[in-house]
Amino acid sequence: MLTAWRLTTARFAKSAFSGEGARLYGGRWNRKGTALVYTAASQSLAMLEMLVQDEPLRARYVMIEVRLPKALTVDRIKIEDLPSDWRDIAAREKLQAIGTQWARKRGSAVLAVPSAVIPAETNYLLNPLHPDFRRIKISKPRRFETDLRWITAAGRNPASAGARPRRNET
Repeated sequence: MLTAWRLTTARFAKSAFSGEGARLYGGRWNRKGTALVYTAASQSLAMLEMLVQDEPLRARYVMIEVRLPKALTVDRIKIEDLPSDWRDIAAREKLQAIGTQWARKRGSAVLAVPSAVIPAETNYLLNPLHPDFRRIKISKPRRFETDLRWITAAGRNPASAGARPRRNET
């Protein structure tokens, strides 16, 4: 069984696997109008992916474990199959076309893609409209706590980012 992780704000935990946020706003791998759920291969990658999208720790977060059964088909996109500029914002439309086409085709419920944050690591896109999506085991959300020293070490001031210098709690 393969494990993936989803980090989300506590207030959206109940709808975290609907794909609605990605459908409404689009994402790196999908155009507006296409529902997808973004997950990561590790908790730390899920956190890094969130931090490049969001103000650091401005909300209360929860981590949700996802178990993908071995028998579930996982389609994969390799870095070699992507445009050379795939990590740049300029390539966003190309990646959105790839992910949107995959989701509409509904060949599988899971697409493994390289992380733009750490290309050697993997994110898993889940298609909530695929019939096999119901076979994915979604755990209960758990409070996500992190050591805030890394913000200071990175030259960030948590207070200026709208976060209070404390641990996240739900």
